[in-house]
Amino acid sequence: MSRIPPLPQDDWTEEIATYIAGFRSAVASSAPEENRQPGTNLLGTLAQHPSLAMAFLSFNRHLLSQSTLSVRQRELLVLRVASLRRSDYEWAQHVILADRAGITADEIARIGEGPDAEGWSPIERALVTAADELVVDGAISDGTWAALSGELDDRQLMDVVFTVGCYAMMATALRSFGVEPEAGLLPYLPNHPVSSRD
Repeated sequence: MSRIPPLPQDDWTEEIATYIAGFRSAVASSAPEENRQPGTNLLGTLAQHPSLAMAFLSFNRHLLSQSTLSVRQRELLVLRVASLRRSDYEWAQHVILADRAGITADEIARIGEGPDAEGWSPIERALVTAADELVVDGAISDGTWAALSGELDDRQLMDVVFTVGCYAMMATALRSFGVEPEAGLLPYLPNHPVSSRD
């Protein structure tokens, strides 16, 4: 149930409409425009608070279009955060992006199992572990940092931390605001909704 209803696009201010159009263009994936998910409910919710939306989307634009991490690395982190934070919307959006980045259905399923699942490369296991530690403990442990820094430079390490932090915050916002998935996201929702408590 939506707690903050998305603002219909016809009611957006010219400033936020122009800003969001620029954001979408800057982070456009390689998929044809007609196959892109519109994110109408999320963007409409953010449009209720234009100054906050523009500040947040400026930060998010870096992670989606200028990060020093590979798209595969980024999507592994985001999906692990979505799983840990039980955010259906974030999970569905990023399953689509992960698929476009070449992450297989088996690998996506493995993300929910966590860093102890079979099949991770050493760096991917370290990335999934880092996401767990950042979400649960608020910091990357020395051992995980050592594993990451053997493969990643300082900028990439910073992007790991800020990617997890950004998407943990977004998952919190999505669930707290009650942002509902658009129809195009429904096939990508988790089999067992991550937003429900066991």
